[in-house]
Amino acid sequence: MQSPIGIFDSGIGGTSIWKEITALLPYENTIYLADSINAPYGEKSPEKIIEFCIKNTELLLDKGCKLIVVACNTATTNAIEFLRETYDVPFIGIEPAIKPAALKTQTNNVGILATKGTLSSALFSKTSELFAANIEVTEQVGKGLVQLIERGKLHSDEMSKLLKKHLNPMLVNNIDYLVLGCTHYPYLIPQIQNIVGDKVKIIDSGLAVAKQTKAILEQYQLAKISSQKGELHFYINTDVTVLETILAEVKSKITIQKLEF
Repeated sequence: MQSPIGIFDSGIGGTSIWKEITALLPYENTIYLADSINAPYGEKSPEKIIEFCIKNTELLLDKGCKLIVVACNTATTNAIEFLRETYDVPFIGIEPAIKPAALKTQTNNVGILATKGTLSSALFSKTSELFAANIEVTEQVGKGLVQLIERGKLHSDEMSKLLKKHLNPMLVNNIDYLVLGCTHYPYLIPQIQNIVGDKVKIIDSGLAVAKQTKAILEQYQLAKISSQKGELHFYINTDVTVLETILAEVKSKITIQKLEF
């Protein structure tokens, strides 16, 4: 099926998911929406998050998408049930990978770095109760991190100081696994690893989401049968510069356009 996979996030962070999807499914056409004007969703009310998700979903459906990946932890945990009940296309969500961390921990202490909207959601609470009831989970709101990434300050002194502030309480609690609960955060992995050291393993959900996308395409017979590489389109509702920078290595293969939505 030639129709594209739609992907949206509250900004550029979900490109970390997009990269995993296109690596696994290089022949699929994709459309990515970066709702940067409203980033981060994690500080918005559940009602506002659902409103943004409706807007993004309907734009992707207008562009003919056959499946939609909600490449945002906060949007998934607050809105995916509503989206699945409201629209006919399959939705792939993303939530913090608490389960593998809980199963693998040796110290019985894991950390999760996420937005306020994710950590306070009912879905995250349910997942934690199910898989992490017998371990110590240090939750940390990554306040300010998304804003710095969206402003192109990924490698700034300000970012370094903020990361140390957020991560030190987890290190005090002797975590051995750190779960990243926001799709912006994989871009911080090298800096985070330098702070937490080799004894702490970092888990993000990108590859798992890509594998689930592939499985759902096959289940619903939606996969594109082609030996031609997919068309890769990006839309952002703020300045394109930061998105261009973060996708610099694939710039020649994609189109990026500013769009009001």
